[in-house]
Amino acid sequence: MSATLTLRRHAVAGLKLRPLPLEITVHGATVGSVKKDQTFKATIEPGPHILQVHAGRYSSRTQSFEVAGREAINLHCGTRMPWPTYLTS
Repeated sequence: MSATLTLRRHAVAGLKLRPLPLEITVHGATVGSVKKDQTFKATIEPGPHILQVHAGRYSSRTQSFEVAGREAINLHCGTRMPWPTYLTS
Protein backbone atom coordinates (compact mmCIF):
# COMPACT_ATOMS: atom_id res chain seq x y z
CA MET A 1 0.00 0.00 0.00
CA SER A 2 1.26 3.46 -0.80
CA ALA A 3 0.49 6.90 0.58
CA THR A 4 0.05 10.25 -1.17
CA LEU A 5 2.13 13.39 -0.54
CA THR A 6 0.62 16.70 -1.70
CA LEU A 7 2.59 19.95 -1.47
CA ARG A 8 0.85 23.25 -2.37
CA ARG A 9 2.95 26.36 -2.99
CA HIS A 10 1.30 29.69 -2.17
CA ALA A 11 2.47 33.05 -3.49
CA VAL A 12 2.56 36.27 -1.52
CA ALA A 13 -0.14 38.65 -2.76
CA GLY A 14 1.26 41.70 -4.52
CA LEU A 15 4.80 40.32 -4.77
CA LYS A 16 5.84 40.53 -8.43
CA LEU A 17 9.09 38.56 -8.31
CA ARG A 18 9.70 35.65 -10.66
CA PRO A 19 10.50 32.95 -8.12
CA LEU A 20 12.44 29.84 -9.00
CA PRO A 21 10.64 26.50 -8.93
CA LEU A 22 11.08 24.79 -5.57
CA GLU A 23 12.95 21.51 -5.72
CA ILE A 24 11.35 18.94 -3.38
CA THR A 25 13.50 16.33 -1.68
CA VAL A 26 12.46 13.38 0.47
CA HIS A 27 15.33 11.77 2.43
CA GLY A 28 17.75 13.89 0.39
CA ALA A 29 16.58 12.54 -2.98
CA THR A 30 14.82 14.87 -5.43
CA VAL A 31 11.24 13.75 -6.08
CA GLY A 32 10.03 16.74 -8.11
CA SER A 33 9.51 20.49 -8.18
CA VAL A 34 6.66 22.96 -7.79
CA LYS A 35 6.17 26.44 -9.25
CA LYS A 36 4.33 29.41 -7.77
CA ASP A 37 0.62 28.71 -7.11
CA GLN A 38 0.91 25.08 -8.17
CA THR A 39 0.49 21.73 -6.45
CA PHE A 40 2.88 18.77 -6.46
CA LYS A 41 1.65 15.21 -5.83
CA ALA A 42 3.70 12.06 -5.35
CA THR A 43 3.16 8.50 -4.23
CA ILE A 44 5.37 7.57 -1.28
CA GLU A 45 5.86 4.48 0.84
CA PRO A 46 4.24 4.32 4.29
CA GLY A 47 6.49 5.17 7.23
CA PRO A 48 8.55 8.09 8.51
CA HIS A 49 9.86 10.66 6.02
CA ILE A 50 11.96 13.84 5.98
CA LEU A 51 11.02 16.53 3.45
CA GLN A 52 12.89 19.69 2.45
CA VAL A 53 12.45 22.25 -0.34
CA HIS A 54 15.21 24.18 -2.13
CA ALA A 55 15.23 27.24 -4.36
CA GLY A 56 18.68 27.91 -5.74
CA ARG A 57 21.03 28.31 -2.78
CA TYR A 58 18.19 28.64 -0.26
CA SER A 59 16.75 25.68 1.64
CA SER A 60 13.87 25.22 4.02
CA ARG A 61 14.10 23.56 7.38
CA THR A 62 13.51 19.84 7.24
CA GLN A 63 9.97 18.67 7.95
CA SER A 64 9.48 15.22 9.45
CA PHE A 65 6.23 13.35 9.06
CA GLU A 66 4.90 9.81 9.14
CA VAL A 67 2.19 8.30 6.96
CA ALA A 68 0.33 5.01 7.02
CA GLY A 69 -0.71 3.02 3.95
CA ARG A 70 -3.39 4.68 1.81
CA GLU A 71 -3.08 7.84 3.93
CA ALA A 72 -2.68 11.30 2.39
CA ILE A 73 -0.41 13.99 3.79
CA ASN A 74 -1.14 17.57 2.70
CA LEU A 75 1.55 20.22 3.19
CA HIS A 76 1.86 23.79 1.98
CA CYS A 77 4.70 26.24 1.63
CA GLY A 78 4.98 29.92 0.83
CA THR A 79 7.42 32.75 0.42
CA ARG A 80 8.36 34.96 3.32
CA MET A 81 7.39 38.58 2.94
CA PRO A 82 10.56 40.57 2.22
CA TRP A 83 10.89 43.10 5.04
CA PRO A 84 13.22 46.04 4.42
CA THR A 85 16.44 46.19 6.37
CA TYR A 86 17.63 49.59 7.55
CA LEU A 87 21.27 50.28 8.29
CA THR A 88 22.07 52.95 10.84
CA SER A 89 25.39 54.53 11.70
